[in-house]
Amino acid sequence: MIVQGRPRRAGEPHDAALVRVGYTCSKKVGNAVARNRAKRRLRAAVAATLPHIGKPGWDYVLIGRNGATADRPFTELLSDLENAVARLHAPKPHKAPA
Repeated sequence: MIVQGRPRRAGEPHDAALVRVGYTCSKKVGNAVARNRAKRRLRAAVAATLPHIGKPGWDYVLIGRNGATADRPFTELLSDLENAVARLHAPKPHKAPA
């Protein structure tokens, strides 16, 4: 899975306390049944983890990958999501002026 995230901008209509999540799977994942299964697993992983680690005022998009999302053990999927969100929220190192 791929996880993307960004804070909502000041001009966007939003409730600052909400965490918004979107899910997508391309046809490379498989037929409609396979894509829906992958998205269901992503929704379940988000329901189990994001209320604890997600930041209010952020938007997240989870992209299902062929084979990996539907076939990966659920505990590993949860761990992957936690690691990805932690990396999104990790402080970015500042580059020294050249």
